[in-house]
Amino acid sequence: MDPGDVSYEPVSVKAVLAEMKDTAELLIDLSYSAVLHGSDEVAAEVLELEERMDVLQLQARMSLLMAARSPEDAEALAPVLGVVGAAEKISDAAGDIAKIVLGDIGVPEAMRTAIPEAMETVVRGRVTGDSEFAGRTLSDCSFETETGVRVIAIRRAGEWIVNPDRETSLDADDVALLRGTEAALSSAYGAVTGDAYDPPEPVDSTIDDLDRAVDSIVLMKNMSELAVDLAYGSVLFDSEGVAAEVVELEAEVDALKSRFEAWVLRAAGRVEDPISLRGLVHLASATEVISDAAVEISEGVLRGLDTHPVVAAAVEESDEVIVRVAVGEGARLADASLGELEVKTATGMRVIAVRRGDGDWAISPGPETAVHADDVIIAKGTRTGASRLAELAGDDDPTDGG
Repeated sequence: MDPGDVSYEPVSVKAVLAEMKDTAELLIDLSYSAVLHGSDEVAAEVLELEERMDVLQLQARMSLLMAARSPEDAEALAPVLGVVGAAEKISDAAGDIAKIVLGDIGVPEAMRTAIPEAMETVVRGRVTGDSEFAGRTLSDCSFETETGVRVIAIRRAGEWIVNPDRETSLDADDVALLRGTEAALSSAYGAVTGDAYDPPEPVDSTIDDLDRAVDSIVLMKNMSELAVDLAYGSVLFDSEGVAAEVVELEAEVDALKSRFEAWVLRAAGRVEDPISLRGLVHLASATEVISDAAVEISEGVLRGLDTHPVVAAAVEESDEVIVRVAVGEGARLADASLGELEVKTATGMRVIAVRRGDGDWAISPGPETAVHADDVIIAKGTRTGASRLAELAGDDDPTDGG
């Protein structure tokens, strides 16, 4: 739908805000994946989703304006408009990142060679009618368990299903966005689409320290995504502690951006065509916009304003919730690795970060990551899963981190 064709109609602000949250998080993931893997197809899906976000933000703004009937209403709804505006900024920044790929603005092709093997890839594929998964729900076919690949979104007849759940089906002609390692995708992609998975050919690097640059890009992506997750978590739990961590992450992203820009300037003197690096500058700038938007989402909490019930309800009803769990002395998780206790399998929660007792962050921790007493775990999943994780951590109040 063209945003210019949108007219006012009664909509659930709660439902719109929930969809905006899920879409913003998906956009971050897709846009960076498009750049890191040089995928025009994934970048094109980002622009499709960006158009959907434009429609959502217009619907939200019109409904909020209709709801304000007094100065008191305006005061209460102002932070909600801030959340809407921040989600729109994230969407625009993701679109700018996608255009780096589609516009050939300039990113070294050799970046693909330096991406860590454990880094997950996002690919798009159309479900073929004779696929073994066609017409079956993700639960029925145990898709993630069987393939090691997660379906993160589905575009069906022009409509989006973001973060599909266990009861969502894969239908013939659906466009599915699949996330997994190159090894897992090599078989899953073919089973879904009927086509062979064709990963990009490695390109030899002509730039020194390319690994360090790619590591920086991946870290910037993970930190900005975490900041957005935490920002919504701070709103849901009305937690100044979580909101303060958003501010700290934003400062970390700013510092990382400065170091990254310095690297690009140094590298410009060692490449044949310095213009080929300008996409990296665009990428750093867009990342800063995303982390700044995260602070805007949590600004009402930081200022001590009560979270509007519609925002808290929207975040709670979105497909995944964020929890902040403190690890206590003597807890099962204390001095154990995430893999040792099989945290994801046991709880259904995906640990996205660990904040150490000394203030350092472990971003996108793996199975080998050890957790200690006084660490704070940030995880995404369901309410039930959050309770299980809290038991492992010895935290009686996972909503505010203890």
